[in-house]
Amino acid sequence: MNITHLLEAGMLVCFGFSWPINVVKAYKARTTKGTSLAFIFLIITGYIAGISAKIINGQFNYVLGVYFLNLAIVSANIFVYIRNKNLDRKATRSNELKVRKIDIKEIEKTQEANMFNYSSSLDEIIHKVNKSAEKKNAVILMGGSMDKKIPVADLSKEFAFNFPIYNKSVENLSTSNALEYFKSNIAKMKPEGIILHIGEQDISSFQNDSAAFDNYYLSLIDEIKAVNKNCRIALLSVNNPENNKVLSLMNAHINAIAQTEKATFINIENAKLWSPEATKAASDFAYSMGLNIRKPLRDVAEILFSYAAHNLPAEKNETLVG
Repeated sequence: MNITHLLEAGMLVCFGFSWPINVVKAYKARTTKGTSLAFIFLIITGYIAGISAKIINGQFNYVLGVYFLNLAIVSANIFVYIRNKNLDRKATRSNELKVRKIDIKEIEKTQEANMFNYSSSLDEIIHKVNKSAEKKNAVILMGGSMDKKIPVADLSKEFAFNFPIYNKSVENLSTSNALEYFKSNIAKMKPEGIILHIGEQDISSFQNDSAAFDNYYLSLIDEIKAVNKNCRIALLSVNNPENNKVLSLMNAHINAIAQTEKATFINIENAKLWSPEATKAASDFAYSMGLNIRKPLRDVAEILFSYAAHNLPAEKNETLVG
């Protein structure tokens, strides 16, 4: 037996013995913290270089087998790293929600005080909406049965929107079916802005599992961003004229989600205080000055839901459990 081959094999075994332990440790850790993917690739490159040298020199012996064994074990770390990276992403999202939930009560107390009346904000633009075909890069209203009745085309014309806007609201829309509905009916339009008014159908399910409500909502927002990473997103609160505690908590969750996702949160209760006529006057002034700035989603929601508050009969929420 060649003593040099035996010593080389011993060196490889000593170096390689720690890698199976490392694979098991990384798998149990369920995180990439403390693991360097670059270092793993560096080790793999070293083993490939060693194997190549053996093959070039025609040294086909048991030492070459140890090289291949070590390479396989080190390579297993890559698959564990990829798995742990996915777990880290999920954990990050979960932690963000936990942090937000800690602040939910404070948000609930202050959300009314933090809402401002934007009725005199500048409206721009006067271009007619082309009704002949739905265009991409439009603004979408996605809500439930009451929202479905809002005449967005007429309001778009009356208030001189300079972009296409479509009402894609549907009966019985809930957080649990909103993602599938978006994929089937809205995703292909690649909206540049979307106003979400969801929750009316989720009151009982929210009481039973508020985390599921959050996850459904977040999955929908993730899909919207996947379709258009620059899509503007506005989340409306659920109608709560009687200040019901369950609805207040639901709205606090929606507010927290909006903050987490850097979306605009709009308290629908303030719709009765909005002044569309003042907005219209501002729009006319902007047009006369030659301004052509895209209207903020808050202003769009202001117009749509002020109309709904004053012209559409209020619908009763689902009966609360408990």
